[in-house]
Amino acid sequence: MPVTLTWTGHATFLIDTGAGTILVDPFFDECPTASLKAADVTCDLILLTHGHFDHVADAAAIAKRTGAKVCCGFEIANWLGAQGVANLQPMNHGGTVAVPGGTATMEIAFHSSSLPDGSYGGNPAGWLLDIGGKRIYLAGDTGVFSDMARIGRPRGGRGLDLAVLPIGDLFTMGPANSLEAIELLQPKAVLPCHYDTWPPIAQDAAAWAARVKQAKLAEPHVLKPGGKLTLE
Repeated sequence: MPVTLTWTGHATFLIDTGAGTILVDPFFDECPTASLKAADVTCDLILLTHGHFDHVADAAAIAKRTGAKVCCGFEIANWLGAQGVANLQPMNHGGTVAVPGGTATMEIAFHSSSLPDGSYGGNPAGWLLDIGGKRIYLAGDTGVFSDMARIGRPRGGRGLDLAVLPIGDLFTMGPANSLEAIELLQPKAVLPCHYDTWPPIAQDAAAWAARVKQAKLAEPHVLKPGGKLTLE
């Protein structure tokens, strides 16, 4: 079954699994590169990687308006619950939850995580999706870590169809370190995010893609905000 990812800017994705729509790290109204406004977003489920403002800013408003379940770390769930979000699935690393079209497993990430009010945001995370017969890894905000080799290890004879990695540097891995991450993960395709939102994380994504292709690590795809990638 085809799975379509729409990058709306920064680290926010809408994923159409064919059985519903998953929203990842909603950051719209205050994101300078966003292709959508929060009020225009519809989804069936929300996945959050960590508590930083640029990943949860519109989560409460969208969850309350749509009724979408939010799957996230325990501390973030408590924070959202205090804002009136009722449909919550608190979890932690290693947990797996049903999502439209398959499952999502919360994986580790190496980053920090505080909430917009300054309170503790729990452990940062990535997500490994098994949806529509595809395996997709969204790394979240992270540096490179050796367990990426485990995450990318084939399961049932199938490796990763796609890895979504941050390349902005400074707050996450940059273009150079992302090549090591791709080598560990061994995905068929790779998609960059968390770059060009503000000057400190500006990157030449085309040059990055050329390096990935030259090294024969994976098939790189570069989108503009609002752009789509379909995995057949």
